Amino acid sequence: MQTTGYAVDGLDSPFHTFQFQRRSVGDTDIQFDIQYCGICHSDIHQVKNEWGNSKYPMVPGHEIIGKVVKVGSKVTKFKVGDTAGVGCFTDSCRECNFCKDGEEQFCVKGASLTYNSFEMDKKTPTFGGYSTQHVVDEKYAVKVSDKFTKLEAVAPLLCAGITTYSPIRHWKVGKGTKAGIVGLGGLGHMGVKYAVSLGAEVTVFSTSPNKEQDAKNLGAHHFVVSKNEDAMKAVKGTFDFILDTVSADHPIPAYVDLLRPYGVLCLVGAPPTPFTMGAFPLILGNKTLAGSTIGGIPETQEMLDYSAEHNITADIELININQIDQAYERTIKGDIKYRFVIDMNSLKSMV
Repeated sequence: MQTTGYAVDGLDSPFHTFQFQRRSVGDTDIQFDIQYCGICHSDIHQVKNEWGNSKYPMVPGHEIIGKVVKVGSKVTKFKVGDTAGVGCFTDSCRECNFCKDGEEQFCVKGASLTYNSFEMDKKTPTFGGYSTQHVVDEKYAVKVSDKFTKLEAVAPLLCAGITTYSPIRHWKVGKGTKAGIVGLGGLGHMGVKYAVSLGAEVTVFSTSPNKEQDAKNLGAHHFVVSKNEDAMKAVKGTFDFILDTVSADHPIPAYVDLLRPYGVLCLVGAPPTPFTMGAFPLILGNKTLAGSTIGGIPETQEMLDYSAEHNITADIELININQIDQAYERTIKGDIKYRFVIDMNSLKSMV
């Protein structure tokens, strides 16, 4: 099926329209017209080959929302007219224990990522959501509730939402929990929303004093400027759980000191430089230094349903596709509250 994407051809290539083929709709597939696609910072890393694994031509995008226009003969989960979402992967082996347990992100054969990857044949390239339409097996799409009134603000939940929801749920953050969120960006603002909604007492840590009011507006109870040594000392040893969403280099061990005994520091940001962590700060308090990625399809559906019930969406700025260059620049500078989302009708109008 002929599809139009917005692609780059190499490290210094400008974005341009790009024609490629999506597969025909199979028995268990759905086809949907893409309405919105979020811009994740990982899109920028991949476009610029900052992780060293970029494949060109590349059509980025893994926060995808659209209307179902065709379903295969054996599809039971969707009907034409439903709203579907696709996140960071679109297939997996379906046979390993992780796939059978609904944790497809850990597939032993490697899940097919939504872009800059290959289908499970390991030969056919995958192209992402900066495009007009998508075809995916119904097992790897999630249903988007009609309770959402701003679909454009739902798109980032397919990555930023599940990336923060999953560890918050896994570590049982809720009433009686004192939780910290490090960083107030695309991930951090979602972490605040979920932790607050679950009843935790939430503190935001930021290097920027001017973000305090923003944190409070999102529901945070407290705010700490992490560069202020006295402020950090004042909360030492008081947190049950801290979610670190920062992807730039920063002093991660400093946050271990803020944990109570048996506390957890969970990393979801990916700083580029390795850090040194001494053993004793962990051992002496029975503390845990953890990491977390996205969730599987069942948990992603759970996150969307929870978000619909509690009126949780991302704070976004909607752009046209020809504004991507500026959006990338502003994302790098942190000049966005808190996610850019592309109106994909603007690509369709270019075809």
